[in-house]
Amino acid sequence: MSAHDSLRRRVEPRRAAATRAGQFESDRAARAVPSFARFREVAGRGLIVRTWINDAGPFDFALDTGAGSTILSTRVAQAARVAVANNRTVNLSGLSGVRGAAREASLRTVAVGDARNYLPGRGSAIVADSLPPDLDGVLDPSETFYPLGYIIDFRDGVLRAFDPRVQPLSRSDVPAGGDVVAWFTDGETRRPFVALEGGRRALIDTGSGLGLGVTPEAAQSLGIIRGGGRERAGGVNDLARGRVEARRIEPATVRVGALVLRGVPTDLLAGATASAPVILGRDALRPFELTFDPLNRLIRFAPR
Repeated sequence: MSAHDSLRRRVEPRRAAATRAGQFESDRAARAVPSFARFREVAGRGLIVRTWINDAGPFDFALDTGAGSTILSTRVAQAARVAVANNRTVNLSGLSGVRGAAREASLRTVAVGDARNYLPGRGSAIVADSLPPDLDGVLDPSETFYPLGYIIDFRDGVLRAFDPRVQPLSRSDVPAGGDVVAWFTDGETRRPFVALEGGRRALIDTGSGLGLGVTPEAAQSLGIIRGGGRERAGGVNDLARGRVEARRIEPATVRVGALVLRGVPTDLLAGATASAPVILGRDALRPFELTFDPLNRLIRFAPR
């Protein structure tokens, strides 16, 4: 055996041990479950949670399961010294189909509720100039909590995390008057969709103040009566500064799995793109505690 072989045999086990240790630390960090955070609902802005970016803050971020990414205003990106890739742009778009330019960015840390209550998901984000001036950013929990699951409790205004590898959701974990249903995605983001009766999918969108938001075509396919109703003041603005007109019509009844949602506040959307999904916004979701398990792709609706 040469001296080189002897050295290699001593070094390689140490490398393997270091690799295992690094993997262990990574797994342990991923398994660390943050403390709960409180949010408040603000008219016109949504569910607002105190957020720290790169240890700077607190900032007011909207808790938005329909965003598909964490979005920062330019002023927050500057205050938090966020690394922005000015030569890499992405398009923001919403129900209106209007596209807004944004830039890719990289985050070191994200915390909610408390400056040291770090979330496991960090890294990529978007910096956009299209956010309302009184909103610092948008937090998508499906991205920032991953691989952890999370719970949104509308009644108590609490956002909680859990580890689905330790406490997974199960199809058999059905609450009284609720259900556990499949979590579908669009194939590009982790945005949560559920299947309605008949196969049409609806986006669970806590960033939307709508109830059941439907285009005329979706309303027809779901058998929703469109007569009467009233306009929503100012319509609905999306993240790209596009605008869709919404008219609150007669409440509808829809089925999500075995769960029958009766008398759901319903909004008929005019000016939305043909590809716009059915929306389950806050006015439809408020009666529930929602549990999202990203690893087992399940969502639990528990009446509150």
